[in-house]
Amino acid sequence: MEISKNKFAMAAASTMGVWYIICALIVSIAPDFALAVFGWMIHLVNLETAVSGGVAFPGVIFGFVAVVVLAYLTAYVFAWFYNRLCAPRSA
Repeated sequence: MEISKNKFAMAAASTMGVWYIICALIVSIAPDFALAVFGWMIHLVNLETAVSGGVAFPGVIFGFVAVVVLAYLTAYVFAWFYNRLCAPRSA
């Protein structure tokens, strides 16, 4: 069965967009909690040294666009590889 590359990529990009907004809300509402949790996730001892200034609106928009575009491209390439690997081979 072939995956629709565009639909798969749109689903992945939409999902990542939702997660990005949730992440931005958590960072803006509970920055100390977010620093602790995200520090654990990326294996840093002190994430505070890597970030400063909190959440700024233009940065959230640019970050959202970047995450959605990269998720779309990644999922599209993934679906392309999947379709290619699952295609019937001629003898």
